[in-house]
Amino acid sequence: MIEFDRVTKRYRTGQGTKTILEDASFTFEIGHNYGILGGNGAGKSTLLRIIAGAEHPDRGRIRRRARVSFPLGFTGTFHGHLSGRQNATFVARVYGADERRVDEFVADFSELGAYFDMPLQTYSSGMMAKLAFGVSLALDFDVYLVDEVTEVGDARFRKKCAQAFRDRIARSDIIMVSHNSQTIRAYCDRGAILNEGRLEFYDSIDDAMRAYRRLLGTNDA
Repeated sequence: MIEFDRVTKRYRTGQGTKTILEDASFTFEIGHNYGILGGNGAGKSTLLRIIAGAEHPDRGRIRRRARVSFPLGFTGTFHGHLSGRQNATFVARVYGADERRVDEFVADFSELGAYFDMPLQTYSSGMMAKLAFGVSLALDFDVYLVDEVTEVGDARFRKKCAQAFRDRIARSDIIMVSHNSQTIRAYCDRGAILNEGRLEFYDSIDDAMRAYRRLLGTNDA
């Protein structure tokens, strides 16, 4: 279970203050996969980083009664001057995982070839996402945080990612951000909409999609 207790998170921008969460209290329950919807700039990726502990709220408390991954699409965990292999080894040490097993898994899954031993600053954004995805799947978590990464790479790699997700869902939960409604429906059984500092939950993805269409003023989903 992941519980937010009166959490507030804001950013200062050139146009003023952007509120991600305002005195928000809610719970992600064990045994469910959540799909988070929201417009561009709503703060969905920021929310994932707060859940992971990569960012801290301005006020409030977050209680994590589960082993939570870093966001799969988040590369802030990595160091640009280190190679993919060195970064994978470092993360394995942080989480107390077997370094050799993690190294072998990530090298095989990411399909980076010789780039696995090159500095991350030479990587494309797609290569970085593949590395982040591989490192996350190499570690055992109760909850995996996913930020659009299933749509990385060609059709064959996307199919490989989809199968990896199915394997994880069998024993772990997912909190996912995606603009692709088909992806949300494929992996999630509950939905939530982030809008103007509030995260509103729905018992089904269909209910969340309908509410999101009303918010956007469109019938598309």
